Amino acid sequence: MGANGTFFRACPLCEAICGLEIRVEDGRVVSIRGDREDPFSRGHVCPKGASLGDLQDDPDRLRRPIRRTADGGWEEISWKEALDLAAAGLDAVRSEHGADAVAVYLGNPNSHSLGSMLAMPLLLRALGTRSRYSATSADQLPHHVAAQLMFGHQLLLPIPDVDRTSFLLMLGANPVASNGSIMTAPGMVRRLEALRERGGTLVVVDPRRTETARMADRHLFVRPGTDALLLAALLREILEEGLAAPGRLEAICTSWEPVRKAVAPFEPERVAGPTGVPADGIRRLARDLAAAPSAAVYGRFGVSTQAFGGLCHWFIGLLNIATGNLDRPGGVLFTRPAVDLLRSVGRGGLGRNRSRVRDVPGFGSEL
Repeated sequence: MGANGTFFRACPLCEAICGLEIRVEDGRVVSIRGDREDPFSRGHVCPKGASLGDLQDDPDRLRRPIRRTADGGWEEISWKEALDLAAAGLDAVRSEHGADAVAVYLGNPNSHSLGSMLAMPLLLRALGTRSRYSATSADQLPHHVAAQLMFGHQLLLPIPDVDRTSFLLMLGANPVASNGSIMTAPGMVRRLEALRERGGTLVVVDPRRTETARMADRHLFVRPGTDALLLAALLREILEEGLAAPGRLEAICTSWEPVRKAVAPFEPERVAGPTGVPADGIRRLARDLAAAPSAAVYGRFGVSTQAFGGLCHWFIGLLNIATGNLDRPGGVLFTRPAVDLLRSVGRGGLGRNRSRVRDVPGFGSEL
């Protein structure tokens, strides 16, 4: 930014894309605040966005490629030389050890850069490696597996309608700190306060008293890794007690009988011990979820990064369907993005590649 004045931009560091008000004097950033006029973030900003000026002006910031020297120091080199060195090194590894010896990890900055999004598929195709990882495979791939198996595409991820729901059940998530990953809702403190002000209820299931749990009407301390048991018990109660009301969704659902049989063994009394959640608390939660005028069940990082992550997200989807809250206002909604990736991104496939050491299946070409 060479000019002086106030500039309005979106923070590129995470999917919350909060609006920023950036003041520049003498070519340097002197302040960054949340943009109160941004219709999405409405003035919210986290420490990452507020520190972008420090990042830009950091004296240790690399502005040109560098290479280690023989004496252990560093020297600047040109971009052409750096790219040639990287290409030669990659080619040598592939020639000696095979294409899969090169691992690729993609993080958020790749998703938030149009140039990276355009060029990365070409580079991956040229490398030909099956050793692919990303922020998705590190923390949310079970979510995509469940979406592909239930709805037909790995990116059909329904998100909670936080601003209109009357009952929000949140498992393994801390959006007060993360700005609502996947559901992308900056300023969650304000949004959850609004939920309470309109008479709604927030229930948090988490082993830890997180920032979000401190705001909850109810906080159920579940033992780590047992969320699938709790979700199975909730679904069993709703089905067995006649509380299910899929409504218009019933016509597009397959038979519920296999689901009833699958969850039949998980009585609240049976899962209370392993989960640490009392049976009466499970029954109350099931009744309240089913009776709410609108409700959304949302699971995130904590229910993904465990042995039964895919099962957790399958149960979450079934709970939203059984209560009639899938793809309805106040429930969980399928989005209408500005750019529809469903046509350009593969639906996702389970087991097309497998890991070398444990032979576990990959998904969507990632391990």
